[in-house]
Amino acid sequence: MKIKKLPKRAQDLLPFALLLVALLLLMPRSAKFGYEYKKGSIWNYESLVAQFDFPVLKPSDQIREEAEKSLTSVVPYYRYSNDVTNKALKSLQGIDFERSSAMKPAVVTAMTSLMNREIVSDDGVKMDRRNDDPSNQVVIVQRNKKATKMPVSEILKLSDAKARLLSDVSKSYPRVNVDSVLRRYSVYDLIVPNITYDKQTSELAHSESIKSISPTVGFVNKGQLIVSEGEVITAEVAQKLDSYKVEFERSMGSNGPGILVWLGNLLIAIFIVLLLYATVFSVNSALLMEANKIWYIVVMIVLASTASLLVSRYAPFFLYMLPLPALALWMVPFFRNRVVIPVYVVSLIPLLIFANSGVVLFTIFLCSGVFFILAYRYFSKVWQQFLMAFAAFVIMLLVFLAFRMIDMGNGSFFMSILFLFISSCLSVIFFPLTLLFEKLFDLMSDSRLRDLTDTSNTLLRELEKKAPGTYQHSLQVMSMADAAARSIGANALLVRAAALYHDLGKMNNPTCFIENENLLPEDQRHLYHLDLSAEQSAHDIIKHVADGVEIAKAHKLPQIIIDFISTHHGNSRTGYFYSQYLRDGGDPAADAAFRYPGSKPQTKEQVILMLCDTIEAASRTMDTTIPDAFSVFVEKMVSIKVSEGQLDEASISIKELNLVKESLKSYLAQLYHERVAYPAR
Repeated sequence: MKIKKLPKRAQDLLPFALLLVALLLLMPRSAKFGYEYKKGSIWNYESLVAQFDFPVLKPSDQIREEAEKSLTSVVPYYRYSNDVTNKALKSLQGIDFERSSAMKPAVVTAMTSLMNREIVSDDGVKMDRRNDDPSNQVVIVQRNKKATKMPVSEILKLSDAKARLLSDVSKSYPRVNVDSVLRRYSVYDLIVPNITYDKQTSELAHSESIKSISPTVGFVNKGQLIVSEGEVITAEVAQKLDSYKVEFERSMGSNGPGILVWLGNLLIAIFIVLLLYATVFSVNSALLMEANKIWYIVVMIVLASTASLLVSRYAPFFLYMLPLPALALWMVPFFRNRVVIPVYVVSLIPLLIFANSGVVLFTIFLCSGVFFILAYRYFSKVWQQFLMAFAAFVIMLLVFLAFRMIDMGNGSFFMSILFLFISSCLSVIFFPLTLLFEKLFDLMSDSRLRDLTDTSNTLLRELEKKAPGTYQHSLQVMSMADAAARSIGANALLVRAAALYHDLGKMNNPTCFIENENLLPEDQRHLYHLDLSAEQSAHDIIKHVADGVEIAKAHKLPQIIIDFISTHHGNSRTGYFYSQYLRDGGDPAADAAFRYPGSKPQTKEQVILMLCDTIEAASRTMDTTIPDAFSVFVEKMVSIKVSEGQLDEASISIKELNLVKESLKSYLAQLYHERVAYPAR
């Protein structure tokens, strides 16, 4: 037995090497500004002098305000159409006013004057609604290649133009019902809008106006003092520091000592990988022997690091929306909390180091992720998971508000809160991906294990039908292994599932095994091995391991269950038939025919199954049920396995083995306790 075990093969370290390369490629190429500051605090570092010329950038709020003001100052463009005016006047000339022909000159004169003015529909001109004072509203009207700025009040709406025509004509003929005449000859219908909105020119003017806004408000020369030691950081100083930080990270990444940046990134990546390795080794060193689980952990960290580093580099505004707590939910079905929590912390380290407001984001996602981990078992139903998402959002919000109270964190206040809500929802929405990961990495979740332990499934029903004695043996081993696993904090659910399937191979030849002899007529029992040699009997007994693996693969059982089948006897000998072989004069050294071809147990769960399988079967031969006899019996059976070297490769400590033995002694004592003799009737 080895208390701790390190991977010896290079391929065992391959996942960690992949993580190192991925981190190195993802990390930013620019230098990081090494000062922490905030407006209103004291500059506690040495006086800072500019190492290069840089412009002082305007705050985003100021640029946004100037852009809004520029939009209100941009004038909409309209185009006057001579064709519309000429067509209307030509149509008017062609109207025969009949008995009112004397009015025609006055109508033509008024109409000509009217159509030479700018007319729009009754909807009015398209103006910027932020300018609420109509007296200040103007538009530009282009007529005959000449653009003229004019007040909106001078532009006629269609209804106003008709009223103006009626008024002008009525002045010349006050005693005539002019409105009736104009309607009779459809003169009103000739009045149509003669200016149209030029959207393309207006939008071009808008964009040019925005482009004209300067993003800078000043300039700092190389060697100029930015801030002195002990100085209070005012808004102006903070603006200079923000601008210097932007230029520093940009220039140091492209023109600075690039080799130092790469070297620094390499050292940080090595630190993160070593921290992950040390974390896994300290909380559960047995995981280092399970390649699929290590690959899964590494892929999860690569996903988290990729999201954190790429978003922080290209879209830092959306960092609060990252569903990083989903990483915790993706791991919690397959690992114990004592593994998930430290691994999740390691996955957040790139965010902490390289993102703006990294401390704030790290704390927010750490608290929400740990909540998901601890609450997972209590919110198993689908609708309950959305309650869990809401509770996680509340935790995120409280942490966010706490940091804002001390003036930490960037971005819009309300948008950040919205992004945190989206993050908590996405974390739960992405949870079903665990089903995909379970298949891809051949992992075993608790829900899948529970399905396997359902004794009504087809495979176990077939085992019960073909080999009922073996099935009952498996049930007893399951109960015994469950108690042993709980005594040392091993995965009891995994051991229960493995116990039910460990002897599947006996279905192919059930009567070869004594527990199934009741399937035969009474006079044929104990006859299976009667005419067989010791070697042939051993062969038939040993074959149930290979048969079990074959059956398990045919029914697509998980590899982890198949590993239990192939290791539950290790490479031990079939003791009964080996002894018979020796009694018949066989060579003690030629024991290959009597050894199981399986590998030795690697995990503590596999050790527990091996011991419980052996002890449960052998306990049926005991002829006494006193407590001391159980203690001696268990010690003897375990010592045989230890002396045979069956536990040499297992990741179980001596302390844990002793706890398992005590658990098995107690179990046997409870199983075979004495009962009161009932009186005969």
